[in-house]
Amino acid sequence: MPQIVAFGGGGFSMEAGNGLLDDYVLALTGKARPRVCFLPTASGDADHYLVRFYQHFGSCAEPSHLSLFRRERGCRLEPRAHLLEQDLIYVGGGSVISMLGVWNAHGIDAILREAWAAGVVLCGLSAGSLCWFSEGMSAFHGEPAAIAGLGLLPWSNAVHYGGEASRRADYHAALAAGMCTGYAASDGAALHFEGTELAHVVGSRPDARAFRVEAAGDGAVETELAVRFLGEPVLTFVAA
Repeated sequence: MPQIVAFGGGGFSMEAGNGLLDDYVLALTGKARPRVCFLPTASGDADHYLVRFYQHFGSCAEPSHLSLFRRERGCRLEPRAHLLEQDLIYVGGGSVISMLGVWNAHGIDAILREAWAAGVVLCGLSAGSLCWFSEGMSAFHGEPAAIAGLGLLPWSNAVHYGGEASRRADYHAALAAGMCTGYAASDGAALHFEGTELAHVVGSRPDARAFRVEAAGDGAVETELAVRFLGEPVLTFVAA
């Protein structure tokens, strides 16, 4: 079953000491020590981002990364072969517009579609969330603007929802202007899709929130989704 987990924000690069979302996507692979490839394209393959990735995943996975700006420092294997042998592909944040352009130039967009269909778990935060959808709202380059994603998921998407007032208003305006129905997630919330349908919503913070959002007249209407906090203790019962 193809799976995508889209973080509104969070994971190793945003939540130091809180590995709940990263643990969640690792568990989806079903492997004790999964192969995880990081795509830091949206940050221009920033060194500090790579360091944090390896520090976080080095003890619990077989980590690697694919660099498209400095290939000599990244994966030395052919990109298609390497990505298709992964259990999890993790896409970092940054400029989604720049990332999608570079992916297209290198054919990574087609490879990711193939990996998704083959059952490799895909995930990411911010730009690494927006990229999987048909449309989304990006504010990396200033004012929030509509962007076209890879279209693996036939929905729109808004990230860091609630953290910046303009993101919500501009997303509503875009929906009213014709953007397709979609989903919005705050930092700490993650949308887990099985195939193209939302199956679960999980959170690394008790106050994480997520919504289904659709056009309504000159604006939009939000339907809040139940978010399962991943930090809740598992209750066990002992028979009397």
